Amino acid sequence: MQHIIEHDLSPELAKQAAEKAAEHYTKKWEKYDATTTWTTDTHAEITFHVKGISVAATVDMEPGRVIIDMGKVPLLLRPFKNMALDVVQRTMEKWIAKAKAGDLD
Repeated sequence: MQHIIEHDLSPELAKQAAEKAAEHYTKKWEKYDATTTWTTDTHAEITFHVKGISVAATVDMEPGRVIIDMGKVPLLLRPFKNMALDVVQRTMEKWIAKAKAGDLD
């Protein structure tokens, strides 16, 4: 399932905002071994483990939008998928607003 977050940032600024959002998210969920790995300039993989279950998502940066795909959510955790997407949406929107304000540091 893909979730799209639209924005009006330049690709470079959008990437910086996405990196900050991923950094924040990874730190917040550190106790679950959360990691973010940028495999290219426009693609990241986010993973974490909850009670022995691995969860993975991808982030793809495109002009004007961020695409989050949480296709690798185990059946047991799927009821929480929408809640997780809401958290990701709010986090990303916060960092997009900070990017617009010139406050990414």
